[in-house]
Amino acid sequence: PMAGLIMAFEDYAPAKGPFRSEWVGLENFKVFFSGPFVGRLIRNTVLLGLLDLVVNFPAPIIFALLLNEIKQKAYKKVIQTISYMPYFISAVVACGMVISFTQSGGVISELFAFAFDGKSVNLLNEKNWYRPIYILQNTWQGMGYGSIIYLAALSGIDQGLYDAAECDGAGYFRKMLHVTLPGLTSTIVMMFILRMGTVFSVGADKTLLLYSAANYEVSDIINTYVYRMGMEQQDYGLSTA
Repeated sequence: PMAGLIMAFEDYAPAKGPFRSEWVGLENFKVFFSGPFVGRLIRNTVLLGLLDLVVNFPAPIIFALLLNEIKQKAYKKVIQTISYMPYFISAVVACGMVISFTQSGGVISELFAFAFDGKSVNLLNEKNWYRPIYILQNTWQGMGYGSIIYLAALSGIDQGLYDAAECDGAGYFRKMLHVTLPGLTSTIVMMFILRMGTVFSVGADKTLLLYSAANYEVSDIINTYVYRMGMEQQDYGLSTA
């Protein structure tokens, strides 16, 4: 790993390797931070990461609380299975579905055109729609699977606490506020700390599949820039930096 990090301070040439390539010091970092796209890249990465945290961190918790209230086991299992399925769809297929649904003439695009009495357009090419589409796709794919750990934590809460709360006259919301949420607190805190570590690591896979020149201004992130510099322009030193 350390040999790979050295590449960030070199004009790296694969034929020479990390120990014989020309040393350029902080030049690669200067090129990035003085480049015309640095503001856009950092802004989009931070915004997408924070939006994903704000929307998709509480979503599995809320979903788990709702599932926990379903008393019919067969019905609950069906809903769980359906909600888990999107997680196992590959990013390529999922993004292909999103592109198909949101392009001009697609199901979602047509529904929006009907609802707002407008013309069906490619929603991904609209700057105002890219981020909501990206975030909601993550919600659709990750909400069900992400709820598993919270459902496991819910199953560990002593049911006698709910009976005691009912005897004290607590209704549904009181029980959720004073029994369920305190029982989930340690799990929520642990998952939040783990999630914070990935806020600035917005993945390039879905972005590469969804973005285009029409929405670069709101979709281009650091990881996609790294991909273009390293894989397309073969500037390995800059992409490593």
